Amino acid sequence: MAKKTEISIEERLRALYDLQLIDAHIDKIRSVRGELPLEVEDLEDDVAGLVKRVENTNIELKAYDDEIKAKKNGIETAKELIKKYGEQQKNVRNNRAYESLTKEIEYQELEIELAEKQIKQLKELIEQKKETLTQTEQKLNDRESHLKHKKEELDAILAETQKEEDILLKKSAEFEKKVEERLVAAYKRIRGSVKNGLAVVPIERGASAGSFFTIPPQVQLEIASRKKIITDEHSGRILVDAELAQEESKKMEALFTF
Repeated sequence: MAKKTEISIEERLRALYDLQLIDAHIDKIRSVRGELPLEVEDLEDDVAGLVKRVENTNIELKAYDDEIKAKKNGIETAKELIKKYGEQQKNVRNNRAYESLTKEIEYQELEIELAEKQIKQLKELIEQKKETLTQTEQKLNDRESHLKHKKEELDAILAETQKEEDILLKKSAEFEKKVEERLVAAYKRIRGSVKNGLAVVPIERGASAGSFFTIPPQVQLEIASRKKIITDEHSGRILVDAELAQEESKKMEALFTF
């Protein structure tokens, strides 16, 4: 395996700052999308949940309908038995047999009464479920409409920015290779620990960009000499001099013109 050519500290600083400029531009592109991808994901979850709820409610309604049909069939069977027992009563020869058939008729009449009561309860449940279903379907329609709008909004933003982001991600990977792994790891660690993602910053008015802590003149001279990697003692960011930052920003302008 060929040994990577040793590059100077200044070249490393320039490569790191270039990497920072690229990654900051990627951050800017992603900020345009804001919370939209998460909103779309949440809406998709809501829609899926509501679809499942509608499906379950329809299953319950069918089960209630099937139960009502079974109860009605039971009523018809009971009526037929009552008719049958009534006919048999006409032909019995003793009171005991007559009373036994009478009890059977009474039992079937109670079965009919119970079934009719249960049918009434089931119909009430069906009405409640249908009302719930209507509300759920309305909510589902609203969510689907909102999701469609948000997806169109996200797709439009992606269409404008995805190609640019893909190019810059590729460039970011290329620039990472220009810097030793140890420095890239440190750069990524710092980027992950600061809110604005800026791990490499220039000196501005005697302080690191975005900071109010003044950097001692001697340290500023060391930074300007570009002889070693220096970090801000307060934020941990890697520091570069303003002139280097300006030169690299101007050089990288062409890369951000799409």
